[in-house]
Amino acid sequence: MKILAFAGSNSAASINKKLAAYAASLFTGHDIEVLDLNDYEMPIYSPERQKEGGIHPLALAFAQKIDLADLLVVSLAEHNGAYAASFKNIYDWISRIKDRKSFGEKPVLLLTTSPGARGGATMMEIAKNNLPRNGGNVLETFMLPSFKDNFQDGVGIVNEALKAELEAKVAAVKGKLTQ
Repeated sequence: MKILAFAGSNSAASINKKLAAYAASLFTGHDIEVLDLNDYEMPIYSPERQKEGGIHPLALAFAQKIDLADLLVVSLAEHNGAYAASFKNIYDWISRIKDRKSFGEKPVLLLTTSPGARGGATMMEIAKNNLPRNGGNVLETFMLPSFKDNFQDGVGIVNEALKAELEAKVAAVKGKLTQ
Protein backbone atom coordinates (compact mmCIF):
# COMPACT_ATOMS: atom_id res chain seq x y z
CA MET A 1 0.00 0.00 0.00
CA LYS A 2 1.28 3.48 -0.91
CA ILE A 3 0.78 6.01 1.88
CA LEU A 4 1.12 9.74 1.24
CA ALA A 5 1.57 11.87 4.36
CA PHE A 6 1.69 15.64 4.57
CA ALA A 7 0.95 18.53 6.87
CA GLY A 8 -1.19 21.51 6.00
CA SER A 9 1.71 23.79 6.93
CA ASN A 10 4.84 25.18 5.31
CA SER A 11 6.71 25.69 8.58
CA ALA A 12 10.18 24.14 8.54
CA ALA A 13 9.52 22.99 12.12
CA SER A 14 5.88 22.01 11.54
CA ILE A 15 4.44 20.05 14.44
CA ASN A 16 1.72 18.83 12.09
CA LYS A 17 4.34 17.43 9.71
CA LYS A 18 5.94 15.62 12.65
CA LEU A 19 2.57 14.16 13.62
CA ALA A 20 1.74 13.15 10.03
CA ALA A 21 5.12 11.42 9.61
CA TYR A 22 4.76 9.67 12.96
CA ALA A 23 1.23 8.46 12.21
CA ALA A 24 2.30 7.23 8.76
CA SER A 25 5.18 5.31 10.35
CA LEU A 26 2.62 3.25 12.27
CA PHE A 27 1.66 1.66 8.93
CA THR A 28 4.67 -0.65 9.03
CA GLY A 29 5.57 -2.60 5.94
CA HIS A 30 4.04 -0.09 3.54
CA ASP A 31 5.52 2.41 1.08
CA ILE A 32 5.41 5.80 2.85
CA GLU A 33 6.14 9.19 1.30
CA VAL A 34 6.09 12.36 3.39
CA LEU A 35 5.60 15.54 1.37
CA ASP A 36 6.77 19.03 2.30
CA LEU A 37 4.40 21.78 1.17
CA ASN A 38 7.43 24.01 0.56
CA ASP A 39 8.13 21.87 -2.51
CA TYR A 40 4.75 22.99 -3.91
CA GLU A 41 4.94 26.74 -3.37
CA MET A 42 3.21 28.61 -6.17
CA PRO A 43 1.51 31.96 -6.76
CA ILE A 44 -1.71 32.61 -4.87
CA TYR A 45 -4.54 31.11 -6.88
CA SER A 46 -6.74 33.45 -8.88
CA PRO A 47 -9.08 32.83 -11.81
CA GLU A 48 -7.02 35.30 -13.83
CA ARG A 49 -3.79 33.36 -13.23
CA GLN A 50 -5.53 30.15 -14.19
CA LYS A 51 -6.95 31.73 -17.36
CA GLU A 52 -3.56 33.18 -18.29
CA GLY A 53 -1.37 30.16 -17.57
CA GLY A 54 -3.59 27.17 -16.91
CA ILE A 55 -3.27 24.99 -13.85
CA HIS A 56 0.11 25.53 -12.22
CA PRO A 57 2.48 22.58 -12.84
CA LEU A 58 3.11 22.17 -9.10
CA ALA A 59 -0.62 21.77 -8.50
CA LEU A 60 -0.68 19.05 -11.14
CA ALA A 61 2.32 17.38 -9.50
CA PHE A 62 0.66 17.49 -6.07
CA ALA A 63 -2.55 16.03 -7.50
CA GLN A 64 -0.53 13.26 -9.16
CA LYS A 65 1.01 12.36 -5.78
CA ILE A 66 -2.51 12.04 -4.38
CA ASP A 67 -3.60 9.93 -7.34
CA LEU A 68 -0.73 7.47 -6.83
CA ALA A 69 -1.52 6.98 -3.14
CA ASP A 70 -3.78 4.37 -1.57
CA LEU A 71 -4.13 6.34 1.68
CA LEU A 72 -3.62 9.96 2.67
CA VAL A 73 -2.36 10.79 6.17
CA VAL A 74 -3.05 14.51 6.54
CA SER A 75 -2.35 16.65 9.60
CA LEU A 76 -3.74 20.14 9.26
CA ALA A 77 -2.36 23.18 11.01
CA GLU A 78 -4.85 25.68 12.37
CA HIS A 79 -4.00 29.30 11.60
CA ASN A 80 -6.45 31.82 13.04
CA GLY A 81 -9.19 29.20 13.12
CA ALA A 82 -8.81 28.05 9.51
CA TYR A 83 -6.47 26.34 7.03
CA ALA A 84 -2.89 27.59 6.83
CA ALA A 85 -2.47 29.77 3.73
CA SER A 86 0.12 27.42 2.21
CA PHE A 87 -2.27 24.47 2.32
CA LYS A 88 -5.29 26.52 1.25
CA ASN A 89 -3.43 27.75 -1.83
CA ILE A 90 -2.54 24.23 -2.94
CA TYR A 91 -6.12 23.15 -2.22
CA ASP A 92 -7.44 26.04 -4.32
CA TRP A 93 -5.20 25.16 -7.25
CA ILE A 94 -5.96 21.42 -7.25
CA SER A 95 -9.68 22.10 -6.90
CA ARG A 96 -9.56 23.76 -10.33
CA ILE A 97 -8.25 20.71 -12.17
CA LYS A 98 -10.95 19.68 -14.63
CA ASP A 99 -13.07 16.63 -13.74
CA ARG A 100 -11.30 16.16 -10.40
CA LYS A 101 -12.32 16.04 -6.79
CA SER A 102 -9.42 17.64 -4.90
CA PHE A 103 -8.48 14.61 -2.84
CA GLY A 104 -9.08 12.06 -5.57
CA GLU A 105 -11.72 10.03 -3.67
CA LYS A 106 -8.88 8.69 -1.49
CA PRO A 107 -9.25 7.36 2.05
CA VAL A 108 -7.89 9.80 4.63
CA LEU A 109 -6.59 9.54 8.18
CA LEU A 110 -7.21 13.13 9.29
CA LEU A 111 -5.08 14.58 12.07
CA THR A 112 -4.54 17.91 13.79
CA THR A 113 -2.28 19.13 16.55
CA SER A 114 -1.45 22.45 18.14
CA PRO A 115 0.57 23.79 21.04
CA GLY A 116 -2.68 24.38 22.93
CA ALA A 117 -5.06 22.14 24.82
CA ARG A 118 -7.68 22.11 22.02
CA GLY A 119 -5.31 20.34 19.61
CA GLY A 120 -6.64 22.07 16.51
CA ALA A 121 -10.31 21.34 17.27
CA THR A 122 -11.61 24.18 15.09
CA MET A 123 -9.54 23.01 12.12
CA MET A 124 -10.72 19.43 12.64
CA GLU A 125 -14.37 20.48 12.47
CA ILE A 126 -13.78 22.46 9.28
CA ALA A 127 -11.83 19.65 7.61
CA LYS A 128 -14.19 16.84 8.68
CA ASN A 129 -17.01 18.69 6.96
CA ASN A 130 -15.06 19.95 3.96
CA LEU A 131 -12.79 17.12 2.82
CA PRO A 132 -15.58 14.61 2.10
CA ARG A 133 -17.26 17.11 -0.24
CA ASN A 134 -13.97 17.41 -2.10
CA GLY A 135 -12.96 13.80 -2.58
CA GLY A 136 -11.47 12.96 0.81
CA ASN A 137 -12.99 9.84 2.35
CA VAL A 138 -12.23 10.51 6.03
CA LEU A 139 -11.93 7.10 7.70
CA GLU A 140 -10.70 8.22 11.12
CA THR A 141 -9.73 11.43 12.91
CA PHE A 142 -7.26 12.17 15.69
CA MET A 143 -6.36 15.36 17.56
CA LEU A 144 -3.19 15.68 19.61
CA PRO A 145 -3.52 18.48 22.18
CA SER A 146 -0.61 20.31 23.78
CA PHE A 147 1.95 19.03 21.30
CA LYS A 148 5.04 20.00 23.30
CA ASP A 149 3.76 18.08 26.34
CA ASN A 150 2.60 15.00 24.43
CA PHE A 151 5.15 14.48 21.64
CA GLN A 152 8.89 14.04 21.67
CA ASP A 153 11.10 14.14 18.57
CA GLY A 154 12.61 10.73 17.88
CA VAL A 155 10.06 9.03 20.14
CA GLY A 156 6.61 10.16 19.02
CA ILE A 157 3.57 10.46 21.25
CA VAL A 158 4.66 10.11 24.88
CA ASN A 159 1.23 10.30 26.50
CA GLU A 160 0.27 6.63 26.70
CA ALA A 161 -3.49 7.21 26.45
CA LEU A 162 -3.14 9.41 23.36
CA LYS A 163 -0.63 7.01 21.82
CA ALA A 164 -3.04 4.12 22.34
CA GLU A 165 -5.87 6.19 20.84
CA LEU A 166 -3.87 6.91 17.67
CA GLU A 167 -2.74 3.29 17.40
CA ALA A 168 -6.37 2.18 17.65
CA LYS A 169 -7.34 4.64 14.90
CA VAL A 170 -4.52 3.34 12.68
CA ALA A 171 -5.71 -0.23 13.30
CA ALA A 172 -9.25 0.82 12.38
CA VAL A 173 -8.01 2.40 9.13
CA LYS A 174 -6.08 -0.77 8.29
CA GLY A 175 -9.22 -2.81 8.91
CA LYS A 176 -11.36 -0.57 6.73
CA LEU A 177 -8.84 -0.73 3.88
CA THR A 178 -8.75 -4.53 3.88
CA GLN A 179 -12.54 -4.95 3.74
